[in-house]
Amino acid sequence: MGKTGYITARVEPKLKARAARVLATVGVSTTDAITMFLRQVVLRNGMPFEVRVPNAETTRAIEELENSAVRSKVKRHATTVELFADTVPRKRNQAKRRA
Repeated sequence: MGKTGYITARVEPKLKARAARVLATVGVSTTDAITMFLRQVVLRNGMPFEVRVPNAETTRAIEELENSAVRSKVKRHATTVELFADTVPRKRNQAKRRA
């Protein structure tokens, strides 16, 4: 069956562009991604992922990160290695062996 149906959806331009870049890295067009999503909705007879209302802690974290003043203070890491090195405590003997 040919693709003749149209969907018009309004999304934030930045979101659309960011999603298109991610999809391009895996070789999928936005149209193909939407088609895959809709096929999964049909196959699962519902959303293809869990949709829940966030708890109070998660809501506070989201609001905090959406606040640009707070977000500018968040430490950023270039790699996951840097992130884990900064957040996961090492055992003393491991740190000595690697030094």
